[in-house]
Amino acid sequence: MKITTVRTRQFRIPLPVVLSDSKHGDMTHFGLVTCAIETDEGTSGLGYTYTVGDIGTHAVHAMLKHDLTPLLEGANPRRVEAIWNKMWWHTHFHGRGGVAAFAMAAADIACWDARSNAEQCPLWQTLGGHSDRVQAYAGGIDLQFTLDDLLEQSRRFRADGFHAIKMKLGRANLSEDVERVAAMRAELGEDFALLADANMAWRIDQAVRAAQALAPYSLVWIEEPTIPDDIEGHARIIREGGLPVATGENFHTVYEFTNFINRGAVSFPEPDAATLGGITPWMKVARLAEANNLPVTSHGIHDIHVHLLCAVPNASFLEVHGFGLERFIHEPLELIDGHAIAPQRPGHGVAFDWDALAKLEVK
Repeated sequence: MKITTVRTRQFRIPLPVVLSDSKHGDMTHFGLVTCAIETDEGTSGLGYTYTVGDIGTHAVHAMLKHDLTPLLEGANPRRVEAIWNKMWWHTHFHGRGGVAAFAMAAADIACWDARSNAEQCPLWQTLGGHSDRVQAYAGGIDLQFTLDDLLEQSRRFRADGFHAIKMKLGRANLSEDVERVAAMRAELGEDFALLADANMAWRIDQAVRAAQALAPYSLVWIEEPTIPDDIEGHARIIREGGLPVATGENFHTVYEFTNFINRGAVSFPEPDAATLGGITPWMKVARLAEANNLPVTSHGIHDIHVHLLCAVPNASFLEVHGFGLERFIHEPLELIDGHAIAPQRPGHGVAFDWDALAKLEVK
C-alpha cells in the first residue's frame, strides 16, 4: 500500500462563546489544519491538528504542505514508525517540537487512520484495544466567567451526563480562586470529580501556596501550575503542595515526559497527540507512564484521544475540550454515564462536514 495523494487544508474556526485562561487571555477562534491521504489500494486516512487562538496556523500548514507532504507521497502508511522517524529527522534541526510537532501530528494521525481503515478495525483496537470506554471530564475554559456563570456551566455539564468537570485557576488573587473552587465543591458535592487548571499562572512559591490552600477541596489534580520548563519546580509543588499535578499539553517531545517522570515531577502525564507529533509518540508516553505506575490523561482533540485512552490499561480521564469540533463532525463523541464511548467504525471514524468547513477555509 502506497500513499498516492496528500491534501492539506487550513481553517479558522470561530468559538461559540469567548473562552479565557490565565495565559492566552480571551479566545474567539482556533486554527485547524487537516491532512487527507489516499492510497493506491483505495484506502484513505484523515489527520488534523489545531492551534490556540489561530496563532501559528499558517506556519503549521506550510510545514505540513511543503516539508512533510513529499515524505508522505509514496510511503506505506502501514509502516507508521518508519514514516514518523523520517519526519522527525527531516525537521530535527529546526524542529524538535513546536511547529514541526504540530505538522507531524496531522500526518501521523492520517497514517494511523489509513492503517486501521485498511484493517477494517477501529483505531482503539488497532492500538491495543484495552476497553471500549473511558471516564470523561468536561473541560471548562472559564477563568473570566462570573461565579454565577461558572456554576451555571457546571449544571449544564452535569445535565449533559458528565461526572467530572475541570475549571480554570489563576485569578488576580488566590482568595478568588479559593472562593470559586469552594463554590464549585459545594455545588457538585463531596464525591464529584473536580479538576483545576492554572495554565502556568504561578511562580513555584505561589503554586505551592495555592495547592496548600486548595487541598481541603479534594481536587483530582492541579494542572499546569507553572511553566513547563521547570522540572524541579513541579517536583517541589507535588512534594510540598499536597495535591497531584497534571502537565504535558505544552510538551512537544517524548523526552520531556521522560525527564518529568524520572524526576517525580508529574502525577498525571497529559500528552496531546496534536501537539506532541501524533499518535506514535502519544502511545510511547502512555507506555512510559504505565511502566512507572502512573495514569495517563489527554488534552484536546477528544475525538482522537478517546481511541488512544481506550487502547491502554492506565487511562484516567479523557478531556472533552472546549475547542470541540462537534459542529463539523457527522458523528461526534458519544457520552454514556460519564464515559466516552470508543467508536466501532473503522479507523478513528471522524468524518468532517467539509461543506460547512469550506466557508472557514484560509486560502
